[in-house]
Amino acid sequence: MEWVYFGTSIAILVTMVLAVVRGLIGPTIFDRVLAVNMFGTKTVLFLAVISFLSGRPDFLDLALAYALINFIGVFAVLLFFQSRGVRREAEAEREADK
Repeated sequence: MEWVYFGTSIAILVTMVLAVVRGLIGPTIFDRVLAVNMFGTKTVLFLAVISFLSGRPDFLDLALAYALINFIGVFAVLLFFQSRGVRREAEAEREADK
C-alpha cells in the first residue's frame, strides 16, 4: 500500500514543478498568482501524503496552517494588484484632464 503513497507523492511533485514553470512563464500577474496558489495547494497535499507515509499525524496540523497562510497571502496579493490598477486608472484620468 505504501507504493500508492509514493506514486501519489511523485505525481504531486510533478504538478508542483509544472506550477513553478507556469509561474515563471506566465504572461500576466494573475497567471503567476494562480501558479503560486496552485503550488501552495500542492504543498498542503504533499504534506498530507508525507504525514500518512511517516505515520505522523502532526504534519496535518502543519498542512492546515500552511493552507491558511497560503489563502491569506494570495488574497492579499490580489487585493494589492487590484488597488494598484485602480490607482493607475485614476492617475491616467487626472493626466488626461490636464
